[in-house]
Amino acid sequence: MRKAPILCVLAITCLAQQPRQRGGRRVRFDPVEAAAGHEIYNRSCTMCHGLDGAPGDRAPALGAQRRYLRATTEDIQDAIKNGIKGTNMPASPLPEADIKKLVAYIHSLRATAVDLDVPGNPAKGEQVFQAKANCAKCHMVNGRGGILGPDLSNIGAERSLAALREALTIPKPIPPRGYQPAKVTTTNNQTIEGIVKNQHNTSFQILGADEKLHLLTADQIKEITFHPKSLMPADFDKVLNPTEFQDLLAYLSRQARSRR
Repeated sequence: MRKAPILCVLAITCLAQQPRQRGGRRVRFDPVEAAAGHEIYNRSCTMCHGLDGAPGDRAPALGAQRRYLRATTEDIQDAIKNGIKGTNMPASPLPEADIKKLVAYIHSLRATAVDLDVPGNPAKGEQVFQAKANCAKCHMVNGRGGILGPDLSNIGAERSLAALREALTIPKPIPPRGYQPAKVTTTNNQTIEGIVKNQHNTSFQILGADEKLHLLTADQIKEITFHPKSLMPADFDKVLNPTEFQDLLAYLSRQARSRR
């Protein structure tokens, strides 16, 4: 039985992508146009913005995980075509067709997993989550599951598809804060294995494998061993067959508390 959690979870592939818009609207864009827009962006926009949507010397990142004042297709088109008054953003001389491709690329940068039509069977993915991958041992979805790992009820709206895939396949070099595995031996020879939630000079909060929060003072601890590796396994692409892995991705991508 696998006992480790899924933390947070494919680069933008040739999928019909649907970034969320203000006011609850979604807009479809062509991934082929987005790929062409990527080339146009790196050729035309990086005097100010950084390569591949990163922050530049004179302009912000276009794909950061934050709210944007200009989120709709119309607003982004207007900003590119006419510039933004009172800022360093100039009007672009690019033809309409190229601006359309740029808009598609910007949407692709901002998409989270729930904004994409991810291939796979979410219902079967839930079965994989609960059984073969044993994710529910540590993770909760909509009130069901364990608490050692992060709650994944909104993971599709919080993370990109690339991030979901990476979480399932790439080991984390350092456990995230609040998920440091440790083994504690108390002065009365009780052994507690779990994750350190909080640590101070005089006290520790350890969430044990029993899913109980143990509050210990420093003088109650005889020995504490911190494990350097995250409990999160990173070999789901090997443990699961390709269909099961894709179904799991599809299931995780649909997890959003509010689908607008």
